[in-house]
Amino acid sequence: MTESSESTTEAVVPLLEPREGIPPVVTSRQGLEATVEAFAKGSGPVAVDAERASGYRYGGRAYLVQLRRAGAGSALIDPIVCPDLSELDAAVADAEIVLHAASQDLPCLAEVGFRPRRMFDTELAGRLLGYERVGLGTMVETVLGLRLEKGHSAADWSTRPLPEDWLRYAALDVEVLVELRDVLHDELVASGKLAWAQEEFAAILAMPPAPPRSDPWRRTSGIHKVRNVRALAIVRELWTMRDQIAREGDIAPGRVLPDAAIITAALEMPRTKKALTDITAFTGRSARRHMGAWLDAVHRARTLADSELPAPSTPGEGPPPANRWPDRDPAAAKRLAAARAVVAALADEHRMPTENLLQPEAVRRLTWEPPAQISDESVAERLRSLGAREWQIGLAAHPLAKALDRLETKGIL
Repeated sequence: MTESSESTTEAVVPLLEPREGIPPVVTSRQGLEATVEAFAKGSGPVAVDAERASGYRYGGRAYLVQLRRAGAGSALIDPIVCPDLSELDAAVADAEIVLHAASQDLPCLAEVGFRPRRMFDTELAGRLLGYERVGLGTMVETVLGLRLEKGHSAADWSTRPLPEDWLRYAALDVEVLVELRDVLHDELVASGKLAWAQEEFAAILAMPPAPPRSDPWRRTSGIHKVRNVRALAIVRELWTMRDQIAREGDIAPGRVLPDAAIITAALEMPRTKKALTDITAFTGRSARRHMGAWLDAVHRARTLADSELPAPSTPGEGPPPANRWPDRDPAAAKRLAAARAVVAALADEHRMPTENLLQPEAVRRLTWEPPAQISDESVAERLRSLGAREWQIGLAAHPLAKALDRLETKGIL
């Protein structure tokens, strides 16, 4: 933990209004052109945030984009009526873009043509510096002594028109983001971690979009309760039907039918509409509206040929869950325990979470399939192939190699 994270500023000042007031929402070509011109003439980093409608709408698109830059002030842009921000992107192409929890906003910003070339992520900086709580409101309060109102973070941002208090909240989210960046930047310099942070930021920007999940229906909450393949087929059919309805209606799937309803139906295998409606989770208004579709899905699953039923599980590309290692490969379990101890000690030494010092998946894959010959170089190369950053490799390769070599010497590896 950094010294600045151990104590907050004595007098916390509520941040109630944007300095220049709430900017009008940009909803026209003319307004967007004026915003592009203003931000092109501005100076220094550009604070950026985006509001989505997670839990309300099907996808993760942005429904409001907020920006602030010295000399330009703040801007609120409606990306539904202004869906192409590529000109704005070009206007600030040389600027550092400041975001908080960048990986959450970058995909929806890319959808509207805004793709940062350089970035500073205040949340990730806080993690590397050892701040225990890295939410934006907490960071602003701890670092700057200002209190943000966070009451609308989970609002339905697809609402139109957006209420004034929501717009105020949105504008305040970028009001002091650059100031927060400046303090954290200085702390990174003082702690010798700036180069680490810059490597992390670059890696996030270079990260390709996540590939589509294989069998996404298997991520239905509570699926571990479903023990036979016929019931799994019901989960699959109901999930697929729900996804189709949600996609067509642009509604979050959980609002169409909760996961609990899918799992209960799979366990009870209802044969009639009444049996289905007797399941409490199917009594919601949206669920009732599509009752015929749910019953058809259950019927399809019940009548599938055995050859069409899903496999009990899909083989993973990587190692099995760590809790199965002691039975599957006791030596690998010992390697994993030793490697985790090394990473935990390094993370404590450098005051950051273990998952930021080295990705847990890299640790698991290294210890499940270690190099044939253990050395600093072979462990470094293996970590590099698993996506570890150079700064992480510099810290962890030698102590990990030493720990694995010790196990090998004892005849465990």
